[in-house]
Amino acid sequence: MGITIIYDRVRWEEKALFDAANKMSHTVNMIDAKDITIVTHNGNSHNYFDTILQRCISHYRGLYLTACLEFLNKHVINSYHTSEICGNKMLTSLYLKKNNVPTPKTYFAFSAEAANELASKIGYPLVLKPLIGSWGRMVVPIRDQESMEFMIEVREEDQNPLNRIYYLQEFVNRPPRDIRAIVVGEQVITAIYRYAASGEWRTNIARGGKAEVCNITNELEDICIKAAKAVGGGVLGVDLMEDIKNGLVVHEINNTVEFKGAASVSNKDIAASIIEYAIKSERR
Repeated sequence: MGITIIYDRVRWEEKALFDAANKMSHTVNMIDAKDITIVTHNGNSHNYFDTILQRCISHYRGLYLTACLEFLNKHVINSYHTSEICGNKMLTSLYLKKNNVPTPKTYFAFSAEAANELASKIGYPLVLKPLIGSWGRMVVPIRDQESMEFMIEVREEDQNPLNRIYYLQEFVNRPPRDIRAIVVGEQVITAIYRYAASGEWRTNIARGGKAEVCNITNELEDICIKAAKAVGGGVLGVDLMEDIKNGLVVHEINNTVEFKGAASVSNKDIAASIIEYAIKSERR
């Protein structure tokens, strides 16, 4: 069986997936997305296996390349549908809520004036997030009116039209950690606690956060599987917080999930599990 890994930067995860496929005696090739061209009438510039792991860091590059590959009748993990939802925090929140997945209260505003008025009405603290982004970039705790007005001024000067759409989320009262669960198909492969680095409130491993194994309870498993199904399924990183009042809530789902931090403390071979899932899905 063969599998193609498409990337735009080779990270630890892409190397791990490549090595896992080789150890499992599957043929694997890696293609740099930046070298790909696709033509509607006569195919494309590369030879792909029927199953493709799309691992681009760039959201838009990966999203629209996935659309092209699906046009060529390739089975892409994750699908365009899943990628579109998970790559946009607003869509993720809407799909989670629509499917009754516990999630923090989230608010949307479509102008600076409406955002300012909404924040004042809700009260502080709040969390302001960009619609598109990863690694906690531009995720800002808003603690008062002055901070909100400052961030509105910054975002209104930004030429990106998506930054004129305001995504506000309640500031969840939680321990100084969150949970990253790796979901592959309908199975939670592993879960970790992510503790924020000293002087940092965001728990991202990319920002120096510390990983620790998290026990996969029935509750955690049920919520993660339900969340994964809500966005279309595949290979996903489901991020949860332990709300002291409301229990586990899902605040984000990652489409091209990084799992180096999880692999450093988990006894599960995450890369092998992903390859096995991809091959089985091809056979179906």
